[in-house]
Amino acid sequence: MFRFASPDMFYLLLLLPAMAGIFMLSMRARRRRLEKFGQRDTLKGLIPDASPVRIRNKFILLLLAVVFSVIGLARPQFGSKLREKTAEGIEIIFAVDVSNSMLAQDFEPNRLERTKFAINRLLETIEEDRIGLVVFAGNAFMQLPLTNDYVAARNFVRQISTNMVSRQGTAIGAAIELATHSFSSQSEGSRVIILISDGENHEDDAMAAAAEAAARGIRIYAIGIGTPEGAPIYMNGDYLRDNEGQMVITKLNEAMLRDIALSTGGSYILATSRSVGINEIVEKINETEKSEFNVQVFDEYDEKYPWFIGTAMVLLLVNSLMLSRKNRILSRFNIFREKDVL
Repeated sequence: MFRFASPDMFYLLLLLPAMAGIFMLSMRARRRRLEKFGQRDTLKGLIPDASPVRIRNKFILLLLAVVFSVIGLARPQFGSKLREKTAEGIEIIFAVDVSNSMLAQDFEPNRLERTKFAINRLLETIEEDRIGLVVFAGNAFMQLPLTNDYVAARNFVRQISTNMVSRQGTAIGAAIELATHSFSSQSEGSRVIILISDGENHEDDAMAAAAEAAARGIRIYAIGIGTPEGAPIYMNGDYLRDNEGQMVITKLNEAMLRDIALSTGGSYILATSRSVGINEIVEKINETEKSEFNVQVFDEYDEKYPWFIGTAMVLLLVNSLMLSRKNRILSRFNIFREKDVL
């Protein structure tokens, strides 16, 4: 397994555009100063050892040294030892609605982005539960199988969009059915589906799928995200309209979501502008009996940063040894095929 122990260090790469801009401005100022003394051909004779190419190459070496230094500071690591351990937790599968109605802006910036933010915040707090992710619109598919790799889970959550499912609609039943059959055999009695949707089911019998989940001992906790009065759907730079040119208003269907949750022994929560409701649900989930899982983890990592820091030091050494003007002895051979341009 490969990872960066300190990925925040990559923000230092933002220095590169600033360095490049300063270098370009300084080179332009240098040319303007030289032009005050005479024509280019005249200056060649006066300063034959001048070499803008060497100055440029020294700067490139400096940029490369910065890049390798930043990679080193981010601490690249390879997992060197894989072991199996026993963890006690709950298997949670998020079923997230990605239909176009989730682009409604009755939540800032919209329903879907607010949902993604709330899930990622939760993933920063849990420790031993296993997480899965189902996305659905007109049909459903498993985006992330059950895992305890929360870094990977957060990356998958960030990628959620309404473009993931080509067929539009809201097949809540299909999402519940897929999630129901995606739990491991180890988690019997500790299985939870967190359904996040506006409840506008247009495709299937969601209550039948919920009944099957309940028969398997799975609880569904539903979160209604949206408002009863509804909101327009903003997409592709305009508001979605029907065939008659009227603005489409998507409204929250609380009754559907509440019935689904209560039929499995779960509960329903209405999202608000202050809280989507995931944390409240997790507090209830923690009362569920936990199961033991066998999970494989990397508990030792080989640090690879010395290779990158060493490369950066070599580049800086070459940069310091390289003269910004031509070497009179080596210039006879023109090793770098430099052009006599000021």
